[in-house]
Amino acid sequence: MASAAPAHVTHAPLTGAARVWGTVALSAATFMNVLDSSIANVSLPAISGDLGVSSTQGVWVITSFAVANAIAVPLTGFMTQRFGQVRLFMASIILFMLSSLLCGLAPNMATLIAFRALQGFVAGPMIPLSQTLLLSSYPRALAGLAMAMWSMTTLVAPVMGPLLGGWITDNISWPWIFYINIPVGFAAAAITWALYRKRESTTHKVPIDTIGLALLVLWVGSLQLMLDKGKELDWFHSAEVVTMAVIAVVGFAFFLVWELTEKHPVVDLSLFKRRNFWTGAFATAVAYGLFFGNVVLLPLWLQQWMGYTATQAGMIMAPVGMLAIFFSPLVGLTVSKIDPRRYATFSFLIFALVLWMRSNFNTQADFATIMIPTIIQGVAMAFFFIPLVTITLSGLSPDRIPAASGLSNFLRITAGAMGTSIATTLWENRAALHHAQLAESVTAGNPAAQSAIAGFTASGLSPTQALAQINRLIDQQAFMLASNDIFYASALLFLVLIPLVWLARPAKGGAGSDAAAGAH
Repeated sequence: MASAAPAHVTHAPLTGAARVWGTVALSAATFMNVLDSSIANVSLPAISGDLGVSSTQGVWVITSFAVANAIAVPLTGFMTQRFGQVRLFMASIILFMLSSLLCGLAPNMATLIAFRALQGFVAGPMIPLSQTLLLSSYPRALAGLAMAMWSMTTLVAPVMGPLLGGWITDNISWPWIFYINIPVGFAAAAITWALYRKRESTTHKVPIDTIGLALLVLWVGSLQLMLDKGKELDWFHSAEVVTMAVIAVVGFAFFLVWELTEKHPVVDLSLFKRRNFWTGAFATAVAYGLFFGNVVLLPLWLQQWMGYTATQAGMIMAPVGMLAIFFSPLVGLTVSKIDPRRYATFSFLIFALVLWMRSNFNTQADFATIMIPTIIQGVAMAFFFIPLVTITLSGLSPDRIPAASGLSNFLRITAGAMGTSIATTLWENRAALHHAQLAESVTAGNPAAQSAIAGFTASGLSPTQALAQINRLIDQQAFMLASNDIFYASALLFLVLIPLVWLARPAKGGAGSDAAAGAH
């Protein structure tokens, strides 16, 4: 394994226009990949209607991509050793374009789900390898700036996805949410091949750990199925959900034992021996799960209970990237001089502030009130990814960075999927509780309730219709209170995460720089 390191060290950083174009190409590939994980969200009603299935079945368009992607990401380290960084990255882009074309052409839902799973799987190596190639393009002193450029795409793409997906679906047709990947991928592939083909890493004939791979597919697939189907099947009251949970737990246990004893593991679990890796990776995963759960929850609440359209909800979410784009280069340039743990702490404090502000929303909140925390959240995002990636990769030799990046991204993607499922489930459960509590006060002896009913009947509604209106108002209040609960709990969890960041050792001279230079 160590013999791969000199191949990295001998490549001098890119300079001038080559470095600019390299950054653009690698970022474009990352943007295309991350965008595809969220672009289908707002298009689901159109896709489900067009292909004649329920919206519940339509959700598989998103989850099939996420499951396959999560499984493929940690394989990056192994595949890099086998095929080389540049060749694997190029193959990932080309196969992603091809699978995007197939998704757009899919004649039915089963075919679309299969092609989305293929798309997610081939996209796996793209994000960690874009990170690795970008670090190799910059000198050690500018490694933080390289991470800033890279992280901006991962910050903006999830916000752009729903906006772009909604506009394309409304104005063209849903297959075009997949077709737009083809010109972007073609440009990224052409520039990457021109600049990086002579910067290939050393390859080894590493045996394929088929049992480790099978166990990975088994437990990750079962876990995601459990999370996806849980709400629909009433969680652990369903034998199917219990079975999937048992398979996930047992599969994970066997996976751990096998990978720790296998000579050529498909996932390098020895990385967890490094304190900075596990603290950075877990802090990133949990924080991303909290962030992503709330990113899904806010537009759901706005569209279902506040009367917002998909486009208006997208407009509320869009400004999150503005301050992130402004501050990210600043963070990147200074992360080698300022302890990244301080930056990560600042990020978590701002996230907690933003979520606390949202926990005080009510049903009278106007557009500006709802948007202000979103704008402030951009600051938190700028100080989030770069310092935590810097901590996670600190002190690793270049030949281990693809495996480390792949494993940390796997944890992040899995946590994002879990965060979404947990947040929406808790939201509905809390809403049911609040509804029951609020409904108790609608009695014959409550003057406010009787006054409201009298007002509705006076406007021409029957008593039954008046009660239905009251019920709708109670529902609106219940879901608002449930949203407040989730936002408040998430704010507290961000504060609890801060001590985890401080378990990491301080990185001398910037951990991202060390990662780029192959220190250790």
